[in-house]
Amino acid sequence: MAKQKFYVVWEGHTPGIYSSWEAAKRQVEGYAQAKYKSFESREEAEKAFKGNYWAFVKKADEASKPAGKIPRSAIIKESVTVDAACSGNPGDMEYQGVYTADGRKLFHMGPLEDGTNNIGEFLAIVHALAMLKQQGKPSMPIYSDSKTAQGWVKKGKCNTKLEPTDRNEKIFELIERAEKWLAVNKITNPILKWETESWGENPADFGRK
Repeated sequence: MAKQKFYVVWEGHTPGIYSSWEAAKRQVEGYAQAKYKSFESREEAEKAFKGNYWAFVKKADEASKPAGKIPRSAIIKESVTVDAACSGNPGDMEYQGVYTADGRKLFHMGPLEDGTNNIGEFLAIVHALAMLKQQGKPSMPIYSDSKTAQGWVKKGKCNTKLEPTDRNEKIFELIERAEKWLAVNKITNPILKWETESWGENPADFGRK
């Protein structure tokens, strides 16, 4: 006799926990971009339902990946990828975000005078977070290849050593706005590392290396 499984439906006709595939199937059939997964126990399912779908997808990818390079199949296509570029340090800085699946540009800012690449990466992630919140997509992942910027976002502070000047006033206005946004908004979108060594340059790359 097959062991009973429990099915979590995060996004479907009626989200919830179902004790049979037939019941869960009715909730996801015909529902665009439905999000669901099976679990071995009700306890696991209940914990998962309270959490984030993408966190479990990432865990599954990590558990199944072979040692060494991570396959491109692990990339979550339904996501936003961001990147920044800076001609000098400091220098003219710009950043952008694209839809990972097809590279479609979603936003672009700059060039702005006397910035740094890390500031651009930080602003790009926050821009993506604010955009997805406005669009009602609180669980869509964001890819960035900057660990520094990801750390700044998690701390809610752009920890740059760059000094404010008349030339980079606009950049510091954007930093202040981003920090204020982080202070009053809870981050629910997974911020994931773009694995450049395995996948190549990310879709938002400016191609200036």
